[in-house]
Amino acid sequence: MIVVVMGVSGCGKTSVGRALAQEFGATFIEGDDLHPVGNKQKMAAGTPLDDADRWPWLDRIVEATREVEGGGRVAVVACSALKRIYRDRLRLAGPDVRFLFLKGSRALIAERMDARRDHFMPPGLLDSQLATLEPPGAEETAYALDVALPVERIVDSAINALQSTSRNASDSRPAT
Repeated sequence: MIVVVMGVSGCGKTSVGRALAQEFGATFIEGDDLHPVGNKQKMAAGTPLDDADRWPWLDRIVEATREVEGGGRVAVVACSALKRIYRDRLRLAGPDVRFLFLKGSRALIAERMDARRDHFMPPGLLDSQLATLEPPGAEETAYALDVALPVERIVDSAINALQSTSRNASDSRPAT
């Protein structure tokens, strides 16, 4: 299984992803670490990424998750995955990719971004991320989680949602 913790910058992807990976005994992949240097420089300068910037980065994430899953482990990935086409690209990593969509108010996320130190993503890019965001549709395997909750509660909700899906998927498989 591959779990992508998604949402705009500052929503808590890394905190939730690390905690979730620890609970699952999974490998955590920080998507930000896989950005090419040019992407980080562009964002640090206050320029939003475009699709052309994101494709190579998403491909690096797919490659990293395939390596983990190929080794028989669960991968938990922190990745914005803002658009449906980006999530579709991430689904190339394997047949069992699920998304946890961390959502919250602009005010709360902006406050968190303002409090961060030494991060390449400036708070000024939040509005461009919110404008780009295409929340997952009902047909996607995605669960919306409220970022206003403590990380522990978000992780508990995520585990319950993921386990429920696993049970439902196994119930719907044909008997052999």
